[in-house]
Amino acid sequence: MHGSRSGAEVLPAESIDWGHLSVLRDECIAGLQPRSGGCYLDATLGAGGHTAALLAADPAVRVVGLDCDDRALAIARERLAPWGDRVTFVRSNFAQFNPSDQQFDGILADLGVSSMQFDQPDRGFSFRHDGPLDMRMDDRLTESAADVVNHWQEVPLANAIYTYGEERLSRRIARAIVEQRQTQPFQTTLELANAIARCVPGKYRHGRIHPATRTFQALRIVVNQELAVLETLLDRAPNWLAPQGRLAVISFHSLEDRIVKHRLRESTQLKVITKKPICPSDAEMGQNSRSRSAKLRIAERI
Repeated sequence: MHGSRSGAEVLPAESIDWGHLSVLRDECIAGLQPRSGGCYLDATLGAGGHTAALLAADPAVRVVGLDCDDRALAIARERLAPWGDRVTFVRSNFAQFNPSDQQFDGILADLGVSSMQFDQPDRGFSFRHDGPLDMRMDDRLTESAADVVNHWQEVPLANAIYTYGEERLSRRIARAIVEQRQTQPFQTTLELANAIARCVPGKYRHGRIHPATRTFQALRIVVNQELAVLETLLDRAPNWLAPQGRLAVISFHSLEDRIVKHRLRESTQLKVITKKPICPSDAEMGQNSRSRSAKLRIAERI
């Protein structure tokens, strides 16, 4: 059985704005059911909000935190310093991580880009700020978003925008990108966003979301190989879990959620705990609009 949380600490009031609100934090912790003395893997450490909540859940809990983003790790180290050696930091994504023989009592993955990454113009994730067209979560990767839009051929580019952005105007957008780059290669986020806005019909330009949103999502997924990394996590996680250990995955778009839903359901090593995904409350969505599309799914090691 999972241990009681009666020894839980109160999370310290934080005077520093860490630039990222952890989505579905309480629901994640409740779903993972932290065991006293348990060891947990936060596969997407970010600013450390979920890990802080796990560490506060029981005074003997330990966490291994992964992140391929060096800047995120630096922030997490500072934020989680009060818990000392109960946290181990590893610069890696979960596809590259090798826990050797270690088993975990729970694994958490909060997919996608964090608010702090979106809000750093020099990372190139958002067209709300002008910045270099980069989008690499790990700066050791060799291919940036600028490399993709300036060098990929039109058909593979259109296919990527359609497949990973679910963008029905993908061919039109890819054609416009290829035409413009012949005279002026893309260097910044706003150059690309404006080129996309110019090439789509007027009604699309003034829709609910910016016409570049889906293309930016597609490029980010391609650059960081996000879906391949997710597939690898879902393949390996059951083998890293102790019996009755739980896997909690938060997704932010339908491509991710579809993969998580089917892989958890198809696994012979896991029992699905959430028949339907857990979504943020109205209160959380009011406080953090970026949580709107979040879905949490949980499974338990048989």
